[in-house]
Amino acid sequence: MNVLIAVTHLLGTGHLARALTLARAFVAQGHKVQILSGGGPAPQLDHSGVDLLQLPPLRSDGVDFTRLLIPDGSVADELYHRSRRDMACAALQTMQPDVLITELYPFGRRSLRAEFNALLEAAHRLPRRPIVLASIRDILAPPSKPKKAEQAEEIISRYYDGVLVHSDPQATRLEVSWPVSPALAAKLHYTGYVAPAAPTPHPDGAGAGEILVSAGGGSVGDALYRAAIEASTLRPDLTWRLLVGGADAKSRIDDLKDPTAPAILEPARPDFRQMLCHAKASVSMCGYNTALDLLQTGLPAVIVPFDAGNEVEQSLRAQSLAPLDGFVALRAKDLTGKTLCQSLDSVLAAPVRNCDSFRFDGAARTVEIAANMAQERA
Repeated sequence: MNVLIAVTHLLGTGHLARALTLARAFVAQGHKVQILSGGGPAPQLDHSGVDLLQLPPLRSDGVDFTRLLIPDGSVADELYHRSRRDMACAALQTMQPDVLITELYPFGRRSLRAEFNALLEAAHRLPRRPIVLASIRDILAPPSKPKKAEQAEEIISRYYDGVLVHSDPQATRLEVSWPVSPALAAKLHYTGYVAPAAPTPHPDGAGAGEILVSAGGGSVGDALYRAAIEASTLRPDLTWRLLVGGADAKSRIDDLKDPTAPAILEPARPDFRQMLCHAKASVSMCGYNTALDLLQTGLPAVIVPFDAGNEVEQSLRAQSLAPLDGFVALRAKDLTGKTLCQSLDSVLAAPVRNCDSFRFDGAARTVEIAANMAQERA
């Protein structure tokens, strides 16, 4: 089975990380997969075993997702967008996929509507139309207007065979963040959480006893890093290790460094998940992949959901995690070195949480759903 996954991450790298996990699950079952990646390069992510085709990259202007920038910082013009559309459609024609998966669209990435719709139209014109699926995380950014939900549902009705909801319905249903009509409900497939295999202990015990601070691959986490640096001066008895992601990690580390603070700053590491097995606690934002890492390892965690602009996704997720043992959700507006230390003391004193009932096999279940649908069509 040939599978094409279209994804564009515009701020952090979580969307691409989830697409890569899905791709590896398809490859593991003997399927041929290609990812069309429209965001910036993410060398810190594991691309091994996956055919990734890099489209001309885009990023958002901070949290303004309607203003899309090219690598030199200028706004992408129509010619740039057309080159992306042409490249994506050419890949579709070359691969002739049995399954086409669009990550987030049409529930998000509305600024790339023309690109995704061109891909969908091209897919429907193929001699043998692929199964078309949307791939979405547990919690979406709720539509600011009813019209946005209506438009998404119209596109789902016209082009899609199903919607893969990467959540455990026992924990979070799509209705928490998005209006679900009877027509949409009929197309939903809950897969469980899309997570890589639970991390195994680090062979060198890296991270042992440390406070690991992470904030994805974008600059939006700098406030969290600064608060952690301040916290390290208040609690020098703890080892604070800040892992800074993104292609510009080294320059950001230079900007963040405080020679008077004992915090360790270094670029994000590929062995980060293994380090979580030995750490004393985690301090992070509350993206999808981060939340799953924390649930899988049971590590005490202070979560500071990203809530700039009109973003509410991480806040909704943090609300769902906060009742569990060993989690404290700290609002960004309340974040200081002092409040971070207080929150950390709270999670360290909490009982060990048990998350054995959650389903983390969403990638394998996605492969099963897609393969069954493709087989039924054949």
